[in-house]
Amino acid sequence: MNLLIDIGNTNLRWASQEGPGIGAPQSVRHGGGAPIDLLAAWDGLAVPHRVLIGNVGGEAVGTAVARVVRALWGLEPEVAVTRTECLGVRVAYRDPSRLGVDRWLVLLAAHARQAGAVLIVDAGTAVTYDLLLADGTHLGGLILPGIEMMRAGLFAGTRISRPVPDAVIDQGMNETSAADPWGSDTATAIALGSVQALGALADRLYERLAERGQGPGPAILLTGGDASRLAGVITRPCELVPDLVLQGLARLAGDNP
Repeated sequence: MNLLIDIGNTNLRWASQEGPGIGAPQSVRHGGGAPIDLLAAWDGLAVPHRVLIGNVGGEAVGTAVARVVRALWGLEPEVAVTRTECLGVRVAYRDPSRLGVDRWLVLLAAHARQAGAVLIVDAGTAVTYDLLLADGTHLGGLILPGIEMMRAGLFAGTRISRPVPDAVIDQGMNETSAADPWGSDTATAIALGSVQALGALADRLYERLAERGQGPGPAILLTGGDASRLAGVITRPCELVPDLVLQGLARLAGDNP
């Protein structure tokens, strides 16, 4: 069994890998360190053969998690590093170290899942968009603030006071007709604006990717903690794959047994 760990900006996710597939992912908020509930969860795990980590959450949390791995199992974790070429994927960045390892890992996973071109939308603290052709050529991507960051920036940069809690804003969005993507009050207007903007960009990038005409029509894969919030506003068919980063780590494990 391998233990796969995805350290994001806010959350830490992990799953076990036995054979080609991975188990059900679990998640905790890390707060820049190794939370106590993570230690309790891992204490009951069987001793893994290998531990692979993809980390965009920062050096401090990476160091803390590595310390836990050593203490529990006496293993040295393997930290994924973006490469220019790997498993048929060629990244667009001249300096591959500038491409976040989470984005690279989803490219590896997406290339294995899809026969044609694919747009990957990873919706977390930030929302990243990456375009991948059927032959594994990464065209590049875009990065925007995530839903909560976009809303927080609006409140911080204007005189609008936060009218209601985020949960109420989201409820207002859910009750608004998809045919009328605008709000009749401030709360709903903010909710719909933040989500619709991110979904509209996905639709636009899909159209540009389709113009490349390489193989079957493009696919859209949605991952990240806020993926389900975007799925309802993207007009093109899309698939929710919450563990895409972990799937990339699993592919990487198979490439380096």
